[in-house]
Formats: sequence, structure tokens, C-alpha cells
Amino acid sequence: MNAPRPDGLPSRVAQTTYRGIWVILRDWLRVPQHPPSLPLPPGGVLDSFRPAEGYLRYLTFQFLLVVFFLNGAILATWIVLVIAEPLLGLILAIPALLLALVPDVLFYIGIRLRIDTMWYVMSDRSIRLRRGIWIMQEVTITFENIQNVSVAQGPVQRYFGIADVTIQTAGGGGMGAHGAAIGGHHGIIEGINHADRLRDLILAKVKASRHAGLGDERDHHRSATEHASSVPTVTWTEERLAVLREIRDIAGSLG
Repeated sequence: MNAPRPDGLPSRVAQTTYRGIWVILRDWLRVPQHPPSLPLPPGGVLDSFRPAEGYLRYLTFQFLLVVFFLNGAILATWIVLVIAEPLLGLILAIPALLLALVPDVLFYIGIRLRIDTMWYVMSDRSIRLRRGIWIMQEVTITFENIQNVSVAQGPVQRYFGIADVTIQTAGGGGMGAHGAAIGGHHGIIEGINHADRLRDLILAKVKASRHAGLGDERDHHRSATEHASSVPTVTWTEERLAVLREIRDIAGSLG
């Protein structure tokens, strides 16, 4: 039976089929071939990246857990059939082979479409996440709105050297169904190596944006300014000074 290999490198048939299908879908659905853009100030730097190679092997391993039992059941059924009805078993040999080969091809196409449409773009002010080919999802998270950045890594992800970085913004809720990569108040950067380094970089940008007056400090400064402007100022005119002198003289005579 022909199943994907655990190193994430499917057969030549799967790769060749995928390249042809990808070109057709890319042109038909007008899938952008370049990363999304972000507004940049003069001299700003835009950093774009994608999931690591280990993410492909990680998805392959997940699929193997399913296809192992499926292909095993197909093989066992075919062997029993050959023993019981040799002629019928020979006739069904090609269909059985196709049942083992087609999941390999479909799997490779599915995970490559998923990975090839995922983009992460980061500037000094925000980060933008994009994924999807039929329904393209794109979300932009500004660093001044980020409340928490965390790293999630299961044992299988650790084996393949990848992790997920979760960005939580103000008012964020729970994760979406099946760990959706993009949500209303959070974003998940999937399949990244050096996730700790990326988390620290995002936190540094969050701190820098607030020190630059783009976050909470801006609100504090505005409140202080508004409070100062609300305090009345006293102008010491000659008339007011004369009244004060008169009050002083009267107080002196009473003493």
C-alpha cells in the first residue's frame, strides 16, 4: 500500500499532480502569489514569513494516523479476498491499489494548498495573517492592542521542531472551532520554528509601540493634559490687587 512517508515527502505522482492542480486553482481563483502588504512609514521594514518545513512533516504524521488504519483495512480485506476467491482478488487488485494511492495524492494536495496559502507579515506597527484559497481569510492585529502572546507546543510538535504562537487582543474570547488560525480577537501563527524568539520579538514591538505613545501611555498622557487644561488660571489685574490691599488694611486696623 502506498501511504505518505513520515518524513513528509510524498510520491512523485502526488507532487506532479499537485503542481498541475495548484497552477489551475491559483489562476482560476486568482490566489495572490505574493504576501499581503502593510502600510509602512518612511524607512520602515516589512518582514514576511511562512510555516516552517517541519509543519509539513507534522501534518503528514497526523494524516498517517488515519491512513494507516484505512490502508491496513483495505490490505487485509484484499488478502482475505485473494485467499477465498483468487480470481476476484486479482480483478480487484487495481481498485485496491487506487484506494491506497488516491488518499496519498489528495493528502499532499490538501496540506500543500493549506501551507502555500498561509502568510505572516509583520511591520513595526502591526502583524497581518492570511490563509485560505476558496475563502481567503485575512486579519490585521496592531501591536498597541495586543494583551498577551503565548507559545503552544505539544509533544508531536516538539518532535518536529515547531510550535504555535497565539496572539490575544483586548476583549479576546476563546479559540475558534478546531483551533482556527484566525479569529475576531486572536490570531494563531501556526507551524513556526523558533517560536520563543518570535514571541519575544512581538512583545518587544508591543512595548516599543506603547513607549512611542501608540498604546496605553497615549491615553494616560491625554488624560493628564485634559486634567491640566480643566484647572482655571487666575490673572492678577490691578483691580484685584487693590481689593487685596484694602482687605489687608482693614484686617490691620482690627488688630
